[in-house]
Amino acid sequence: MSEPDAGSPRQLTRSMRILLVVAGALVFLAGVQLFVFPLRTAHYFSWTIAPPMTAVFLGASYWSALAFEWSAAAQRRWADARIAIPTVFVFTTLTLVATLIHIDKFHFGTAFGAGTRAVTWAWLAIYVAVPIIMVVLWVVQTHRAGTEPLRVRMLSAPMRVTVSLQAVLLLGIGAALFISPLRAASWWPWPLTPLTGRAIGAWCIGLGVAAAHARWENDVRRVQPAAFAFLAFGALQLVSLLRHGGDLKWDRAPAWIYLAFLTSAAVIGTVVLVQGRGLGADVVPVVDLTAQGRAANDAKSTELSSRVDS
Repeated sequence: MSEPDAGSPRQLTRSMRILLVVAGALVFLAGVQLFVFPLRTAHYFSWTIAPPMTAVFLGASYWSALAFEWSAAAQRRWADARIAIPTVFVFTTLTLVATLIHIDKFHFGTAFGAGTRAVTWAWLAIYVAVPIIMVVLWVVQTHRAGTEPLRVRMLSAPMRVTVSLQAVLLLGIGAALFISPLRAASWWPWPLTPLTGRAIGAWCIGLGVAAAHARWENDVRRVQPAAFAFLAFGALQLVSLLRHGGDLKWDRAPAWIYLAFLTSAAVIGTVVLVQGRGLGADVVPVVDLTAQGRAANDAKSTELSSRVDS
C-alpha cells in the first residue's frame, strides 16, 4: 500500500483499526458474562461480583465500549477515530492496576474449574498486553503522513458546557473510587467492595477522559464514536436499573443523581449523533500547523460550522 499524500488528512492505520475491532470483540464477551449472567460470576467470570447491580453495571459498560471501539474502527480518518484511544488506554491501564492490587480476589486457584481459571488468566493477559500494544500503535499512528482536517461543525456552547461538567464529574468520582474505594463507597448508590469500587472507578475515569477529549476535539464529526458510547452507556445502564435497581438506596440522593446522569448521557449521545448525520469526512485539510496556521484553521472552522448550522 502506498503512503498517503502528505497534504491529505491522516488516515487511520490498518493495525490500529484491527486493534479496535479485536478489543471490541473482547469487551463484547466480557459484557455477555456480566450483563447476561450477573448471578453466575463465581463460575463464568474472573472474579466473583456482588451485588448483581455491580455486575450488570460493568457488563453494560463493556458493551458501551464495544460501540465506542467499533464505531471508531469504522472511521477512515484518524481525527474521527482517535477519541477512543486515550479512553481505552487509560481504562485498561487502571483496570490492570486494580487487578494487581486485588490479585487475591481473582479465580487463579485450584478451587476453581479449569474453564474459570482459563478465563482469569485470559483477563490478566489482555490487560497486560492491550495498553502496551496500544502505545506502540499510537506512536506509529501519530507519525503517519497527513494533516489535520478542518472542524466541520463545532459543538454548541450548551453542549460544550455540559460535556465539560460531565468530564469534571466523572474524573472526580472515578478518582475518588479508585484511590479510596471504601470511603467513596459510603456515598455510592449501591454497596461496593474495594475491588468493585476500583473497577467502577476505572470506568468513570475512562468516560471522563472521553468527555474531556470530546470537549478538546470540539467537533460533531470527530466525537461520533464517543456519542455512540454515551448513548449505549446511558441506555444499557437504564436497562440494568430495571433488572437490579432494587440494589440501589433510593431513599438517598446519590441514586437519583445517578439516574439523572444516565439520562443526560443518553440524551447527549443522541443529540450529537443526530447533529452528525449527513456530515461527510471529505473536508479541506489544514497544511499549516504553526500557531498562526492553527488560528486561521479555527477561524475557518467557525465559519464552516456556521454555514452547516444555517
